[in-house]
Amino acid sequence: MEAGSEAGGGAADERRAGTDGLGARERGILALARRGFLGPGAKERAIREELDLSPVRYYQLLNALLDDARALAHDPVTVNRLRRVREARRTER
Repeated sequence: MEAGSEAGGGAADERRAGTDGLGARERGILALARRGFLGPGAKERAIREELDLSPVRYYQLLNALLDDARALAHDPVTVNRLRRVREARRTER
């Protein structure tokens, strides 16, 4: 058996999971969260069109990603910013 065949899909798996362990969907969610949006409904439209998710599901997945160490390693600036926003909203309640 060759050394490269033990890992499974090799480069194909790496494209799907990325080098940080996040899947394409998780990386897409973080990329969308990083962007700024102008006008009402623009972010919701982008969520539906680019990720094929409902906005509610997007925010559920994003919230889970904020507690994931792999997401922090992938995009620490975005994750830490969103963690601060989440914490500020929790303390307002």
